[in-house]
Amino acid sequence: MNINLTIIGQAIAFFFFVVFCMKYVWPPITGALAERKKKIAEGLDAADRATRDLHLAQEKATANMRESKLEAAAIIEQANKRASQIVDEAKEQARAEADRVKVAAQAEIEQDVNRAKEALRSQVAALVVAGAEKILETSIDEKAHAQLLNKLATEL
Repeated sequence: MNINLTIIGQAIAFFFFVVFCMKYVWPPITGALAERKKKIAEGLDAADRATRDLHLAQEKATANMRESKLEAAAIIEQANKRASQIVDEAKEQARAEADRVKVAAQAEIEQDVNRAKEALRSQVAALVVAGAEKILETSIDEKAHAQLLNKLATEL
């Protein structure tokens, strides 16, 4: 056996082995590697998108919270204004009611004063007639002198 012949045979066998591997073994391995590379790239892109979406969602949530706080503050301010308005309306109604009661009481007092004056006039007229009777010691006819007595009562 010749060493050169062995090396040539091994080289030919190696050549067939390399051709066989390149034709049948290498394409599935490179396909699997390409597919894996593609999946890894898609996974990294998905992770980047998820991170961006998370940041956007956090920003949106923060913006919504700020907006909600502003709306809540506006609602509270509006409620406080309405409460003040209701209190002012109640005060105004109370003032109007007090004025109405005051006017009614004033009118009632005037009526009582007028009734008292009228009663006093009639009592004074009776006293005047009685006094005049005593002074004249004669009976004064009240009907005959009614006009004079009424004039006297109005002057009092």
